[in-house]
Amino acid sequence: MSLPSHVTLVDVGPRDGLQNEKQPVPTEAKVELVRRLVAAGLREIEVTSFVSPKWVPQMADNAQVLAAVGRPPGVRLSVLVPNMKGLEAALAAPPGQRPDEVVVFGAASEAFSQRNINCSIAESLERFRPVVAAAHEVDLKVRAAISCALGCPYQGEVTPDEVERVVVGMKEIGVDHCGIADTIGVGTPRRVQAAMERALRHFPLVEVSGHFHDTYGQALANVYACLEMGIHTFDASVGGLGGCPYAKGATGNVATEDVLFMLRGLDIDTGIDLDAVVDAAAFISDVLGRKPVSRSANALLARRAAA
Repeated sequence: MSLPSHVTLVDVGPRDGLQNEKQPVPTEAKVELVRRLVAAGLREIEVTSFVSPKWVPQMADNAQVLAAVGRPPGVRLSVLVPNMKGLEAALAAPPGQRPDEVVVFGAASEAFSQRNINCSIAESLERFRPVVAAAHEVDLKVRAAISCALGCPYQGEVTPDEVERVVVGMKEIGVDHCGIADTIGVGTPRRVQAAMERALRHFPLVEVSGHFHDTYGQALANVYACLEMGIHTFDASVGGLGGCPYAKGATGNVATEDVLFMLRGLDIDTGIDLDAVVDAAAFISDVLGRKPVSRSANALLARRAAA
């Protein structure tokens, strides 16, 4: 199969990236980051999560962020919800401030599910069943993220059969989209393709995506391996925001600008301005008091400084 001519990137930096930051990030900075991503041409952005502030204090301003971002035309804003309480909180806002999509997550590893959310995979799916139904009642799309699909910090290797078990479960409870996530960044291209093949047995190509961490430097190779299968939707994080709490020193999510640089070299259209994303990466990195993690951002910023 030839490579796709267009790729959709979902920037998860404002949520998946910032939630790992120990220092509080001002609400105004989060809102400005989203606005910069919109201005750069991102049309899919994961903005925040409606989780207990006891567990994720960084996301305690979820409603304020969503309200301040507003409804940019042509942009789909998503939020993560772990349960019905989270969905109800997300829907408490006036209609004009509600998200367009909610994200639910389940692990492909039984050990991770037990350690992370204190229940089995089967129990986690049952928790999400009413969330999916309630979201659909108000015309919200539901995206599922299947974490630890290539490896688990507790179990080790995760097989394609284990991935498919959760894919089937997510399909059965009615989710609209299936994202395969390499949470600890141990996946390599052939293994990623094997996991993706299982997702494609149950969801159409347009509703399957990849979410890769760059812990071992494999994220771009894994994105390319998916492109070879025709997959054309990927999560990425501006500035490489987001570490991995299970792998010390890990860089976390693949950087949006690194994926963009590769796609530009492949003549694949995204509708996104690479230089504007680099500006957004520099902005949020300044807020956090450090350089961007991404190689493309650092290289392009250095080139500008030398010009």
